Formats: sequence, C-alpha cells, structure tokens
Amino acid sequence: MSRFSFHSIDSTGKTQRGVIEADTLRQARQIMRERGLTLVEIKQVGNSLTASKMKNKGLKTRVPSHAVSLFSRQLATLTNAALPVEAALAVIARQTEHAGLTQVLTAIRHKVVEGHSLADALADYPRIFDPMFRTLVTAGERTGQLGTVLEKMADYYEIRQQIKSKLSQAMIYPAMLTIVAILVIIILLVAVVPQIIEQFVHMKHTLPITTRILIGVSGFLERTWWLLVIGIFAAVTALKLLLRRQNNLMRFHTALLSVAVLGPLIRAINSARYARTLSILQSSGVPLLDAMKISTEGITNLRIHYLLVQAAEHVRQGSSLFAVLEQTRLFPPMMLYMIASGEQSGRLGELMAHAADNQDKLMQHRLSMALALFEPLLIVTMASIVLFIIMSILQPILQLNNLVS
Repeated sequence: MSRFSFHSIDSTGKTQRGVIEADTLRQARQIMRERGLTLVEIKQVGNSLTASKMKNKGLKTRVPSHAVSLFSRQLATLTNAALPVEAALAVIARQTEHAGLTQVLTAIRHKVVEGHSLADALADYPRIFDPMFRTLVTAGERTGQLGTVLEKMADYYEIRQQIKSKLSQAMIYPAMLTIVAILVIIILLVAVVPQIIEQFVHMKHTLPITTRILIGVSGFLERTWWLLVIGIFAAVTALKLLLRRQNNLMRFHTALLSVAVLGPLIRAINSARYARTLSILQSSGVPLLDAMKISTEGITNLRIHYLLVQAAEHVRQGSSLFAVLEQTRLFPPMMLYMIASGEQSGRLGELMAHAADNQDKLMQHRLSMALALFEPLLIVTMASIVLFIIMSILQPILQLNNLVS
C-alpha cells in the first residue's frame, strides 16, 4: 500500500493537507472524492513499509547534541518566518550534513503531514530528543510560540556544548602530562635502571637502602608487568560490574560528593544544569512540578538526583521551592537568594537563568582552581620519584669512588 500527500479544499473553502494510504493513485483520488474534498495536488510520498523502516532505523540513530542544537535554531528561524512546520522540516532535512538526522527528520515530517503534532512525532525518537525538548515543543505548540521556545532550546544546547568543550579542553593538558610522566617512570624502572644497577649487584659491599628498594621495584615490574596489566583490567571490570547495581552506584556517587575538590565541582555542574533547565521550562509556561521532574532527568549524580526528586515531592505537598532546595544543601546562597526573589516577584524563570549563569562561572572558577592545584602537585610528585631514582643510582657510585680513593 502506498502513501499519498494531498492538498485539497473542503466544502467550506478551507485548505486541508495530509497523507492517505491507498493501493493506487486512482484509488486515492476516489477516497478524496468520497470525503467531499476537491483536490488541488496529490502525489505519492512513499509506502507504509518504507515509513516503518525509517522509524526503526531512526530509533537506533545517534545524533550529537550540536546537530540537535543547529536543527532547533534552523527550525526556530523558519517557524518565525511563518513557514509551515512540515515545509521547514523538509528544508532542514535537505540541508543538514548529518545523514542520520536527515532520515529522522524525514520520518518526523511524514508523521506531521499525517496530522500528528510535532511533539508526538519527536516522541518516536527519545534518544535524540529528550523529555525537556519534547515538553518545550508541546508548550510552544499550545501557546503558538514554537519559534521562541525552539530558540531557547538552541541557546540551552549551545551553552551546554560550550561548557562541555571547556571542560574537555581544560582536562587535555593534565591528562597528557599524567600519561607522559607515568610512561617515563615506567621506562626508567623497566629499561634503564636494570642496566645501571646490574653493575652494582656483584659488589661485596652492602648497597644503600634506597638502591635496594629501587632494585626490588624494578625487578618486580620487569617480572610481573603483565600481572599488573591483568590486575588493573580485572579491577576495572569488577568495578563496572559492582556499579551496575543501583544501590552500589548510589553509594559510589554519594562518596564522590565527599571528595575534597571533586565533590564541590560535581555539585556546581549539576546544580547549574538543573537551574538552567528549570528556568527554560518555567519561562516557557511549563507548570513548576512538571518542570522540576523534567529537570532532574539531566542530573548525572544519583545522590543529587534523589535529593531533587524529593524536593519536587515536597513542593507538591505545598512547600516553597526556595525552602526545599535549601534543604538539599546543593545550591550556593546566592542562587537560593535569587530563587526566593523569583518566587516572590513572579520572575522565577528569569532569575533562575541569571543564577545558572552565575553557577556556570563558579563551576569554571572551581575547575580552574582544581587544575591550578593539580598540575604543580603532579609535577612535584613526578620530580620526587625521578629524584629518588637518580639518588638511588648515584649513592653506590659515590661509595665506589670512596673505596677507590
């Protein structure tokens, strides 16, 4: 059975667009006449089996967040220009460079043409369009402000992508420095030190304690390096298996929050994400309880997620947002003050957006501080290890020189 896209006029003069299924073009025209519609245009757009395959393929497609952000921006621009949604989707599908997104947008357009809302069509692809995106689209369609809502979504994705990019860039140098330092020390202990120490093994005099420790460590690594590799792999695998259980993962995430530098950074990242999501949902007309529930879905730490879910439950029972968020002890005083001001003035969405901006700046400051502490600490640690190796080698040489003298 084929699918036909039609453009028709009913008895009252209203224009109708949609998609019908029929075996042939003649049968499709007959169906339209039976409905009392005057055809302006009709054309075949595919068949039911093809549409089903496109949907199933789209369910497995992965689309990066920057592609979703660009799609949101393009759709907002075209919608604000009074272009129908199905036409806008067709234009974007032809222009996008991501093949997977092209297939998804084509399938979404087919469903919209059939008469479904855009939010319903997006719901078929939850891995690409998260609950926040779909909820905002629903709110935009109901209020007639779809373009404005999509622009907010594009801003949100761009901000999130910028923060993610800054975090990745900030971690590149420390990660490379750590890897190089570890490799240098391993090469010294396994390849260089044994050849030098071998000259002192046959000496009748007792070697210094540091040299004996170095010989023991070097010999251990040389003989059992493969056991260490297997042990590390087994430990990582065992940790992954343990963390598959929800209670173990909850304990692990709770323990992370108590780590000196890492804990405040995790709280800052998650609280900023929660505040920004909640501000966008609130300013788009989504009820507070629904907004709080959706905002928790972007939280990666299970302990923080649990506390915020409990906060939503307390708000449902009648507590104020400021009071329940203060009890979580996750948000800084300035953010809580802005939330309280927003509740009292009716500008919760706007002030929470400012609070999210401040929290992002605080998070970046804490990350910079953490890296500023980590880099010199790593350099001092590695230098100390290298100094120990050098001194362990030099001490027997000096003893030998004294004996010769």
